[in-house]
Amino acid sequence: MSEVALYRKYRPASFSDVVGQDHVVQALKGALESTSVGHAYLFYGSRGTGKTSVARIFAHELGAMETDIHEIDAATYTGVDNIRALREEAAILPFVSTRKIYIIDEVHMLSKGAFNAFLKLLEEPPAHVVFILATTELEKVPDTIQSRCQVYTFKKPTAAAIADTLVKIASAEGSTLERPAAELVALLADGSFRDSQSILQKVLSTSRDSVITADEVAAITGAPRADIVARIIEGLSLNASERALEALRDAVRAETDMAVLATILIDRLRMVLLLRYAPSVGAASVADLAETERAFLAKIATDPDSKINSETLRALLRAAQEVQRSPLPQLPLELAILERNA
Repeated sequence: MSEVALYRKYRPASFSDVVGQDHVVQALKGALESTSVGHAYLFYGSRGTGKTSVARIFAHELGAMETDIHEIDAATYTGVDNIRALREEAAILPFVSTRKIYIIDEVHMLSKGAFNAFLKLLEEPPAHVVFILATTELEKVPDTIQSRCQVYTFKKPTAAAIADTLVKIASAEGSTLERPAAELVALLADGSFRDSQSILQKVLSTSRDSVITADEVAAITGAPRADIVARIIEGLSLNASERALEALRDAVRAETDMAVLATILIDRLRMVLLLRYAPSVGAASVADLAETERAFLAKIATDPDSKINSETLRALLRAAQEVQRSPLPQLPLELAILERNA
């Protein structure tokens, strides 16, 4: 494996490589085709959704060469003096391109004074400059700044889209990532391409086999084994608290990450309810799981005596929110099990 981080090695190099942001790509391509390019753009979305990658691609599509593309991390570039220096630098013509592009990441980290200074620059920008701002916290960007930018919202990619990308990357790296394993990594990444590829790199560098299974991903990442998840779900379905708590105890002994366990339980119970009340939607949601897990969830969903319902899912949602704050990470899950099987 290359020592280069996978998320850098497989960063999208063109608009056609961007996954899950078609609405943004089409809008930017339309602006390029109509030559109605603005002077300031604001990309908003959660981490790892491709904001900086798309900004770089857009900068190149605008005709800027590397020497005229400047990336700034606002987390370390927060003061008024920094923005004043930026204003002086922006006034200088590009070296070899027709435009000079400034990509400012985490722009919400600018100080109030810096935002005020930056506002003046946005109001009267040099004709050759385009600003592309990126943020994960739009509410912290002043309305006066937002109103002077074209704002694009980046969506969280689906788990399926992330899994598809992971399978391709693993193949390019000489390994086979089984689909259930890819789905598990995608779930752990919580909608972040970057995080998913970091997890994949850890798995590939640790694995001794060229074929990566879901159990192997679980062992390397601290995710729960499939049998433990099944036993907890079975205990909830049968109203058997002790059985579910015994499985949870085994997860603790295996040093399973409780936040990850909660996320997977929520995902699987969601599938159960979809299979029960919207079979066609449910069938699509479980399509990429291993056959044994699909059969297990289908059995739970069609069991007329199953105690799993929407309140069970709500209890686990509350537990997932409390896991990080609890002095005993397993306690919120224990309470959720006891409450639903009381």
